[in-house]
Amino acid sequence: MTTPHTITVLGLGRMGGAIAARLAAKGWDVVGWTRSGRAAGTVTTIVDLHEAVSKADFVLLALFDGGACRQVLDDVRDALRTDTIVLNTSTIAPAEAAELARRLGPSYVHAPVLGSVAAAAAGSLHLLAAAEPTVLERVGPVLAALGTVRHVDDAGTAAALKLIANHSLAGAVLALRDSLRQAEALGVPRTQALDLLEQGQLGSLVARKRRFLTDPPTATGAEFTIGALVKDMALLAAASPTPLRGAAGLADTPAGPEADIAAAATAPAVPDAVLEPLRAYVRGHATGDPGHFRDAFLPTAHVEGMRDGAFVSWPLDEYCALFQGRPAVDESSRSRRIDAVDVHGTVATATMTLSHGADTFTDIFLLVRAADGWRIANKAYHRHP
Repeated sequence: MTTPHTITVLGLGRMGGAIAARLAAKGWDVVGWTRSGRAAGTVTTIVDLHEAVSKADFVLLALFDGGACRQVLDDVRDALRTDTIVLNTSTIAPAEAAELARRLGPSYVHAPVLGSVAAAAAGSLHLLAAAEPTVLERVGPVLAALGTVRHVDDAGTAAALKLIANHSLAGAVLALRDSLRQAEALGVPRTQALDLLEQGQLGSLVARKRRFLTDPPTATGAEFTIGALVKDMALLAAASPTPLRGAAGLADTPAGPEADIAAAATAPAVPDAVLEPLRAYVRGHATGDPGHFRDAFLPTAHVEGMRDGAFVSWPLDEYCALFQGRPAVDESSRSRRIDAVDVHGTVATATMTLSHGADTFTDIFLLVRAADGWRIANKAYHRHP
């Protein structure tokens, strides 16, 4: 470039700082601004927001959420030059992206990015860019410096595709977590499990995050945080009528929201305190002793489902009355399996499969943390014919 364009990066967190440093290294005149007012150290920081954008050819947003984007753009709109292009790399809801595109018009480019801080530093991000063709042509060199570009029809679609991509990442993290937990349960050393998983369907994730996955981890400093992924899944859940399966469990990772997402894969299994009422429930079925059910359930609990073609909702006393204090005659051939447990602070959900002779039951539990520990608040079941 013979005459460097001026780029102002609004938001100098992990990703914004890496993007700003990458663009500066490629020859652009880059300045930055942070909502906190703290200098990031990657590029020159201007404290006054209006001053930061007033001379910019491009204003690049790398902010945490849609609320921050709206607030900042509302504040600077009158300070922008008429020919300034606003390039938004933030992950926000599809409706928020569409609204910003409507308000800012042809000067707005919505270009959420796929990739980590390391990819931003290396210029190997994947960008989903939505704007008018002439605007995309102008901003093309900026995007190309950051990685490869996929043109998308509109801002809402670009935002939606970013959320879909991060949903697949959440699923991969949860699959990796479950695989490592199974390896631990079977006595397989984590290093051996990671060696194998790196050769399979989770290989790319394991290879990128391996230094975070060792026991204890060999790296600090998040590339993509649990908190950011949880935020993105909340955006997807709000925008889509289709429920997310299990991704909410990431929010309760003991490492905390600022930890790298790999920490979610190394988080401890469900605490024994949550499992204990489920185990008491299993003991009740195995022995026929209703006392175990009273240990498992809250006194106010109900058991609900279809029985002989009619809906039933048994209070705990009525449910306990179904058991005679002795095992079923075919107990030796019966089995029970806890399929899934998701803990959300003081509540949890669990699914169990019971194979009782010719019948198979799926039990769905709602658990709460009461004063005396975790108890089952309610159970619904389905009897498979």
